[in-house]
Amino acid sequence: MRQKANGIGLVALGGNQPSEAGSPADTLRAALAEISHNDILVERVSRFFSTPCFPPGAGPDFVNAAVRVRTALTAPDLLAHLHGIEARFGRVRRRRWAERPLDLDLLALGETVLPDAATHARWRDLNLAAQQTTAPDGLILPHPRLHERGFVLIPLCDVAPDWRHPLLGMTAAEMAKQLPDSEKAGIIPL
Repeated sequence: MRQKANGIGLVALGGNQPSEAGSPADTLRAALAEISHNDILVERVSRFFSTPCFPPGAGPDFVNAAVRVRTALTAPDLLAHLHGIEARFGRVRRRRWAERPLDLDLLALGETVLPDAATHARWRDLNLAAQQTTAPDGLILPHPRLHERGFVLIPLCDVAPDWRHPLLGMTAAEMAKQLPDSEKAGIIPL
């Protein structure tokens, strides 16, 4: 299903392996320059954060950030643009949550819910074991796990603290406040 954006997109950036651009932080800075495009304007960039690897023990710690963009692209077209950037920085999708030089996740595009509320709820409620082995075959928006991940919400609060999840009804700041301390531990501004 193709949907027109209302203009505001939220993107999470992360990496825990070097790329041709350099360290993970250097890679994020280089990727930010590529996100801007004829149809995409980067409006705000969060601070960079050092964050514990997820799931714990899966590799080196990450550098994470978030951006707020304005775009006329549809969600699938914006995601394709982000995946193209990942590939240029050496991202290869072999297994879920593997080490990687760059991860660009489309968190939300306006109030768009894809593919529908019931499918979103099914993916949002998936247990951790199933998450590790199962990937959706299509785009799900808002990102179904963003509400429980400090490494996403803390940077997101830098660029869009008042963004309201269209299904959960909470703002990014409210979701971040509800995170357990253990989920926020180790998230350190660089």
